[in-house]
Amino acid sequence: MADRWDAVATASATAGGEVSVRDVVEAAIARIEKLNGELNAVIHTRFDEARAEVDAGLPDGPLRGVPVLVKDLGTEVAGLPATGGSRLFADTGAVATRDSELVRRYRRAGMVVLGTTNTPELGLNAGTEPTLYGPTRNPWNTGHSPGGSSGGSAAAVSAGLVPVAHASDGGGSIRIPAAACGLFGLKPGRGRVSPAPRPTTLSGLVSVHHALTRTVRDSALLLDIAAGPLLGDAYAAPACDDTFAACARRDPGPLRIGLITALPDGPAVHADTLRAALDAARVCEELGHHVVETVAPYRPDDVGATSAALMGSEVVAQIDARLEQLGRPLRDDDIEPLTRVIYDHSSTLTGADISRALRRAQEIGWQVGAAFETYDVLLSPTLAQPAPRLGTLDTRRPETVYEHAPAHSAFTSVYNVTGMPAMSVPFGRDGGGLPLGVQFAAPAGGEGTLLALAAQLEQAAPWDLTAPLGNGC
Repeated sequence: MADRWDAVATASATAGGEVSVRDVVEAAIARIEKLNGELNAVIHTRFDEARAEVDAGLPDGPLRGVPVLVKDLGTEVAGLPATGGSRLFADTGAVATRDSELVRRYRRAGMVVLGTTNTPELGLNAGTEPTLYGPTRNPWNTGHSPGGSSGGSAAAVSAGLVPVAHASDGGGSIRIPAAACGLFGLKPGRGRVSPAPRPTTLSGLVSVHHALTRTVRDSALLLDIAAGPLLGDAYAAPACDDTFAACARRDPGPLRIGLITALPDGPAVHADTLRAALDAARVCEELGHHVVETVAPYRPDDVGATSAALMGSEVVAQIDARLEQLGRPLRDDDIEPLTRVIYDHSSTLTGADISRALRRAQEIGWQVGAAFETYDVLLSPTLAQPAPRLGTLDTRRPETVYEHAPAHSAFTSVYNVTGMPAMSVPFGRDGGGLPLGVQFAAPAGGEGTLLALAAQLEQAAPWDLTAPLGNGC
């Protein structure tokens, strides 16, 4: 299953004539048609357009013929609605007229875009249950959440609808669903992937685009395809000394790893998620790395308040721009209750408030950066608690999101605020059989180190990719 739906192996098979590109694309379409009714991962499709592109001839790129899905948030596919999971944006004029830069790069690599995936409204939840399209279900247990905000992409890849899918991460939105669905999820560092053509104002400091994958080599090659600034980008990540694909093939050497198992005044850490982190630490030691338990160099409530100010200001800018486009005021049924709470509060923030949040983000960056003077990598659980049941994070009742959100983002969002790369690696299952993930983070420019370590762990502790929904189809 893993080899069959690994993007690198698929591209190799089509290039070698073992299977035709058309057959690969038709197989992915058939799987979407068969399983998506139960998953609700894919919300818009372009099957006929994809077939026509294949028949016309695809670019001879490194992933020629590999089918891909794109998250319906901040990245547009020409001809498909770009709604961000919101009724306000699903109104008149929601169909995208052009591809985002990232989609262009996927196409130049020969990939075939089959559609877009579900996301919570404007990405503002660690679950994927928007009012507009309904909940996406976890392929490991359809009564549970696949995480968010890239839950649609995670469910699609975990169930084998496509080998890889685009995702984005503003507080853990790649790593959270990777952990919940048993996938590999790398959040690149700030500026590694261009957000063009959508200016992202302050949220661009914390949010970045990449993918959810079944193997490390797929993530590495996709990052080679996606990475690199567009002339005029506001910021760019430090250059890597080699391709990311090459980094994933090399020995990381002995690393100094700091193990974080608890957070000051943070959420309780479940015994199963703690066990996963301790198991990962043990495997790292067996591989020759030096692991030392350490204290978290940040406070999650401090990080959360800083992130909320930066992301909330973007929510206001997005909604106000949309209302100006529509030429009308905000209506009660335009946005979900959680989004309304965030919009109303963030509308009261002053320029001085935003400036203080930016200053605090830099201070947190220095705090966390100091830890990397001692350690090459920091290890922790990805989630404080295993994937919850659907409805736990209910945007119609904002209090439920605020109650449970820290269990999802307390370990992840700090690396968005600091702009540092981080990844979630599959590591076992909880008592109910749901996947668990562990997080590794590195300083700016450290994606190569993370990929090398991830590939080593992938070999030492092979990942179980056999989600009950989708396995064997």
